[in-house]
Formats: sequence, C-alpha cells, structure tokens
Amino acid sequence: MTLSSAMFDTLDEGEILGLAMDHVAAAGPYGAEAGYLTVDGALVPSRRNGQVHALAVDRRVRELAGGDGPVTVPGLPRARALGLRGHERLHGYLVVTSRSRPTEAERSLLATLVRHTAAALSAAFAHRRRREDALELYRLREERTALQGQLISVVAELGYQRALHALMADVAASGGGEEAITRALHRLTGLPALVEDRFGRLRSWTGPDRPDPYPEPDPVRQDAMLYAVGRQAGPVRVKDRLVTLVRPHGEILGVLALVDVRREADDHTLRALEDGAASLAPELAHLRNLAEVESKLHRELADDLLTGTDEASAYARSEAVGHDLHRRHYVVVVQWSNRTADGPFAQTVGRAASAVGMHSLLTRRSDHVVLVTDDRPHARALYEALARETGTRSGTIGVSAPCDSLADIPHRYQEAQRALEVRRHSRGEHYGTTFFDELGLYRILGPGNDYRELETFVHEWLGQLIDYDSRHHTAMVETLSQYFDCGGNYDETAESLAIHRSTLRYRLQRIRDISGNDLADVEDRLNLQVATRVWKIVLGEQAGERRR
Repeated sequence: MTLSSAMFDTLDEGEILGLAMDHVAAAGPYGAEAGYLTVDGALVPSRRNGQVHALAVDRRVRELAGGDGPVTVPGLPRARALGLRGHERLHGYLVVTSRSRPTEAERSLLATLVRHTAAALSAAFAHRRRREDALELYRLREERTALQGQLISVVAELGYQRALHALMADVAASGGGEEAITRALHRLTGLPALVEDRFGRLRSWTGPDRPDPYPEPDPVRQDAMLYAVGRQAGPVRVKDRLVTLVRPHGEILGVLALVDVRREADDHTLRALEDGAASLAPELAHLRNLAEVESKLHRELADDLLTGTDEASAYARSEAVGHDLHRRHYVVVVQWSNRTADGPFAQTVGRAASAVGMHSLLTRRSDHVVLVTDDRPHARALYEALARETGTRSGTIGVSAPCDSLADIPHRYQEAQRALEVRRHSRGEHYGTTFFDELGLYRILGPGNDYRELETFVHEWLGQLIDYDSRHHTAMVETLSQYFDCGGNYDETAESLAIHRSTLRYRLQRIRDISGNDLADVEDRLNLQVATRVWKIVLGEQAGERRR
C-alpha cells in the first residue's frame, strides 16, 4: 500500500514503471527483467532494461500484441510478460522473472502490484491527457482570439476601404479637384488637409486652424524639404505635418499634407494620405499639361509681337488665350545674374508677375525673360517679388515706354533692353528696375540708332585715347569717363579709381596731350562726355571687341 501510494503521488509514467521494477522483489522470489511503456501506440523500452537479452525480449513482448505470456530468458526458467492495462488501453508491460516457483500468496501479491501499477499509469495517462487537452483548448482559444482579431481587422479594413472608395467616388464625381481631395481627407481622418504647389504656396486647405496669412515659403528650405521627403517611401513627418509628394512620372507637381499636431495618425491615416496623393496626381498632371499648352500659346504670341505680326491675327489669338491686347501695353525685360533664362526661371518670373497683379504674355530669350504686360509695372513690386522668389537681389529689370499700338511693340522691346543695359552698366546700383522714359540722354542712344554712326562719333573724340590704352595697357578712357561721372570732382574721381589725386591730375594732363582736346572748353567737354557715355553704355565691350 505504501508503494501504491508512492505510485499515485507521481504523474510521471516512466517514474511509476521504475518504482514497480524496483519493488517487484518485495512480492516474492521475483526480479524485473524489463519494462515497457506505450507511447503513441508503440512500445518503448524503459531505460532500466538490461542489455544482454534486450532484442529477444523486445521481439517476444511485441509478439504478444497486448496479451500476457511467457518470455524466454536464458538461465531463468520462469519469465513472464505481464500487461499493464487500463480501462481503455494498454499502458505497457512488466517482464518478471522468478528464481523459484512462487506460492499462491506471492502470485496474488504480484498481480496486485501489476494492477496498482496499471492504475497509477491510467491516472498519470488521464492527467497527461487532461493537461494536453487543456493546452490544446488554450491553444484553440488563443487561435480563436487571434482569428477574431484578424476578422475584426479585416472588417475594419473593409469598412475603411468602403468609406475610402465612397469618398473617392465623390471626389471623382465632383471633378477630382484639389479642394475635393482635401475635403475627402479631412472627412476620413478628421485632420486638417492641405495642398501646396512645389514652391510651398497654398492651393487648398480644408479643416480648422488655417494660418492667416499663410506663411511665405522660403525657397531654400522648401527645396531641402522636398529632397528629404523624396528620399523616403510613403508619407514623412515634417514637424507637425505628415507630408507626401504628388509626383507622377517622378516630377514633383505638389505636396499633399495632413496637420497632425497631437500625433494621432494611424496606418489608415497614412494610407488615406497615400491614396489621396494618388488621386491628386492625375489632376495636377492635367493642370500642368494645360498650363504648358497655355504657356506655349502665350509664348508664341509674345514672340510674334516682339518681332512684328499681323494685328488681326494677334487680336484673335490674344482673345483665344484670354489676354486683352486692346489695352495699352509695356514691354518688360528681366535678367537675373545667378539664373539662366530657362523654363523654370520663366515660370518664376510668371509667378512673381501674377503675384503683383500683372496680366502679361511671357516669353524668353537667351539671357533674359520678356513680359508684354497690360499696365505700367510698379517701380519696385516686381523686383521685390522676384528677389523673394530667387532668394537674391542680383537682378535687373528694364521697362519700355507705353505701346500705343501693336506695331510699337518691337521698338518698345528695344527700349526695354536699353533700360536694362543702362541699369547694368550704371556707375551706382546695378540692380533694380529702370524705366526707359526716365533715361534722359540715354533715350537717344538706344539700339534703334545706327551703331556705325555712334562708333564713328566715339572714334572721332576718343579714338586716340582708345588706341593709346590698347598699346600701353592703360585706362585713359575709363579715367575720363569716371571724371565726368563724378562731375569733375578730383577727390571723388580719385577715390572711385582707387588712385592718388596727383596720379589723376597727371592722367588728365596726358589725356589733353594725347587727344588734343581741352577739358576746359565747353564744346569739347560736352562731346567728350557724350562720347564716354556712348563708349561705356551703348558700345561697351562689343565695339571694343570689333575694333580689336
């Protein structure tokens, strides 16, 4: 009974079989030759089994197929395999040898030991089965919970997809514009949604807390932001915004963003932003194509106006592009020192002109952009707008006199160029806006005049000085020009040329000797001053290059 209690106290089947094998001798003249446990339908030998007769005993036990029977063990005439049976299955075998014939009481005691071992194995098996069932039930419950979670997620995803598709259908039905996209995103996410162009200017905003006025973009920071966002896949957080680029075919056309100050955005929010950008891309691409076509029509009309064209055709084409040519127009020429006159710079000039209220036709030449605008530009507005756009103030703008007819435009274009050149070569500030009708003397020295006559005039009055400078690598003509620009003031002239006052006095005497002209004579002084102006402003380096 003590042994039986020990067997029932353990739930390990191998330990129960080991206890039986260790204590079988207590029942009589017995010894435990081998023990087996049934594991997954197969008999597995105990580690306590002897190795001498293991193969023969194993084969005989398996031949019994669940029944009891004799087992041959050399040297021991009495050996028997006793089945350890439960109510539903065979738990194993106990192979017992006997040194002598046991008494009836000893056989009864051995049978009791076998029954108690089988019962203990049944209890251990039942406990293991219950434990396995409990583990399986726990696994099934966990699996069910996971499946329920997946189902909830799928249902939520389907609900989101239905809501998104419904909103995108509304967007498509309303024309798919930028405002429709931002309205849909705001309804779907609850966050303020906005669209900016690639330069950072607001195009659409839906939701609360819109800045008023909207901050003016910084070109350098905007380019850095676009580069940083473009290097990553999907929306990117930039301060309190989630930003994604709208770039069909790789070209950035705009920015779609959600304002997420509290960082509440989830995966659905990010996906909605990406879907919104995908829906917005065709719209912006379409607007870009329309703008390019319109820009091309404007450019072609502007080109024809600058070179001269039929008035009836020009009026008809201007009506087609929505520009009124019947109003008085001005020609504006724009040149920026750090920008070539390419497509992007032309777009920059067009945006700046629109921002200051100018209605114009735009085209470009090799080194400048030309506007044919329907009103006289403000003295500083366009220049200041372009300075903000480009991030630098190193630009020059020339404005013509008013055009009373379309036939005047080619000549007015030359006037605008002259105004720009005068500003660029002026002694003072090289940058800013210059109006042709404010040029004074320079108005009669424009490109419409005969350059050959101007060169003849300059050579007549300055030819000897120019030749002297060329032979001796001096700067007599430049000295004379600065002397006149400074109003004949010795100190100011010397300072502007960075020379000593006595050096200036020596040079002026040499100029008198070389040219044969008297700087004190009113007529000579006037002609020399005009000649130096023509040499510096009108002919400049081009005339010098041709002579050389």
